[in-house]
Amino acid sequence: MSLLRLASSLHVHRALSRRLVLSGAGALAAAASSSAAFAQTVLGAGKTPSHLRFLQPDGSSKQTGYTHVVEATVPGRIVYVAGQMGLDSNGNLVGAPGDFKAQATQAWENVRNALAAAGGGLEHIVKITQFLVHLRAHQGLLREVRAKLGNPDLPPPASTMVQIGALTREGALYEVEAVAVLPPR
Repeated sequence: MSLLRLASSLHVHRALSRRLVLSGAGALAAAASSSAAFAQTVLGAGKTPSHLRFLQPDGSSKQTGYTHVVEATVPGRIVYVAGQMGLDSNGNLVGAPGDFKAQATQAWENVRNALAAAGGGLEHIVKITQFLVHLRAHQGLLREVRAKLGNPDLPPPASTMVQIGALTREGALYEVEAVAVLPPR
């Protein structure tokens, strides 16, 4: 009988220890996040949708074309746009063979149309991932395309750009996927 009490007591002690560790870790994480909130610049303040904050933490590199951190306050609607290539409504690659600019422009128009179908726009994008077959050769052209489509008064989304060996469509040079956060309906 006393062995059963000892085992029960040990079980309660371990449960309390886990609770104390977890609650202490939670308090530490909350303290760290509140202090980190003061060590950053809010980009596009007053211009971006009210449920989104674009943050540039102090000490991070100052890059053009993307934001390091995007915070979305929800409830809202998260929209995931699958990879879009430079395909027209018939599924054909646009432009002449090798015309990166035409393909990138069409891919971004496809993203715009996908977001419009959900009731949003490019201003709601918080994260993009871009895949290029020839990164060094086309990065400058891509910046031109994005500059024409984006609003220069708004901060750019968080972004990742990757060079890959090939895309699923023969002749495709570019693909972009996006995550957007729209306000609730």
